[in-house]
Amino acid sequence: MKRQATDYLIPDQAAGTYREDPEQAVRDDVEKHYWLNVGRTIVKDWRLYVMLVPMLLVFLFWRYMPMYELLGSFKVDDVVKPVSEQYFKGFSNFKGLLLGTGTYSGLSTDFWRAMRNTFLLSFYGLLFGFPMPIILALFFNEIRSNAARSALQVMTYLPKFMSTVVMTSLVVMLIKQGSAASNTPPGILSQALASLGLISAETAQNGLLNNPNYFRAIYQVSGIWETAGYDSIVFFAAIIAISPTSYEAAQIDGAGKWAQMRYVVLPSILSTIVIMLITRIGSMLSIGYEKVLLLSEGRIAAYQTAEVVSTFAWRIKGSQSGLASAAEMMNNVIGMLLVIGANTIARKASNVSLY
Repeated sequence: MKRQATDYLIPDQAAGTYREDPEQAVRDDVEKHYWLNVGRTIVKDWRLYVMLVPMLLVFLFWRYMPMYELLGSFKVDDVVKPVSEQYFKGFSNFKGLLLGTGTYSGLSTDFWRAMRNTFLLSFYGLLFGFPMPIILALFFNEIRSNAARSALQVMTYLPKFMSTVVMTSLVVMLIKQGSAASNTPPGILSQALASLGLISAETAQNGLLNNPNYFRAIYQVSGIWETAGYDSIVFFAAIIAISPTSYEAAQIDGAGKWAQMRYVVLPSILSTIVIMLITRIGSMLSIGYEKVLLLSEGRIAAYQTAEVVSTFAWRIKGSQSGLASAAEMMNNVIGMLLVIGANTIARKASNVSLY
C-alpha cells in the first residue's frame, strides 16, 4: 500500500490543520543527519579506527588481491606467461580433475585421493579435536586454586605459540625410526607404545610416519596437543560469565558437579559452541600444506594418507598451474557450501547462527 503524507501527520481538530508527530520528527532528523553523525563518531574514536588499518591491509593483500589468480583456473596452463596474458579455456581444468578426461586421468586419481584425505583429516579433527577445548574449559572451571589453574592453562597454551616447524620436529623426534646399522633406538614415544603392546616392535623400529596407517592418528594427536589449550580460552571465558545464582539454584535442587555441568554450564555456553562449530566447519577443508609436508617429507609411502588438496596443488603448480588453481578453488567452494549448510541447520535447530 502506498504511503501518503497524512500517514505521518496528526490532525489538529481545533485548528483544522495537521501537525507533525514528534517521534516522526526525531526519526526524520536522525535520518537526515545520519552520515554527519557517523563522521562525528569516526572523528571522536579515530584511534580505534586507525587500529583497524593493519587488519584491513592484511585482508586486502592476502585475501582479496590473490582472488585475481583464480582466473588461472579457467585459463591455459602456461607457467611462463602471467595470468592476464593467458587465454580462456573454459572448464577444461575442472573437467580434467573431476572426470579425468584425456591426459588428466592420472592427475584426477591423485586429486580424488587428496580430496578424500583432506575430508578424512578434517572430519577426524572435527570429531576428536573440537570437543577437547570444551572439556579442558570445563575442567579448568572446576579447579579452585587460581595458581594451579593458571599454571595448567599456561602449560596447555604454550604449544600454540611454537612454530609449526618446531612442533613437527618434536613429533618426528618422539616417533623417529631406529637404525640397526648405527645402533640407534627408535623415538621414545614409539618405544613406550611398543612396550605397552599398542604397536609392534618392528613398526616402532621402522618409524610410525613411514607407515601410512598411522599418519592420520599422528596428525590429529599432534593437532590436539598444539591447539586444544589455546582454543579453550573462548569456552572458558563463556563459562566464567555464567551467573553464580544459576549454580546456587542447581545446588538447592540437589545437583552435583556433573549435573551442574550438564544442566547449567553446557546450556549456558551452547550459543558459543554453535558459533565456534560453524566457523570450524567453514575451515574444515582448509588444511595447510606446511604441517603435512613436514610430517611426510621424504616418506613416499605416507603419501597414500598424507597428501591433501593443498599439497597436491603445491606439487603440480610448477607444471600445471591451471589445474592447481582449479583444485584450490574447488576446495574453497566446498568449504563455503559447508558453512552455508551448517549455518542453516544451526539456525533452524537451535535458533543460533553465525549470520
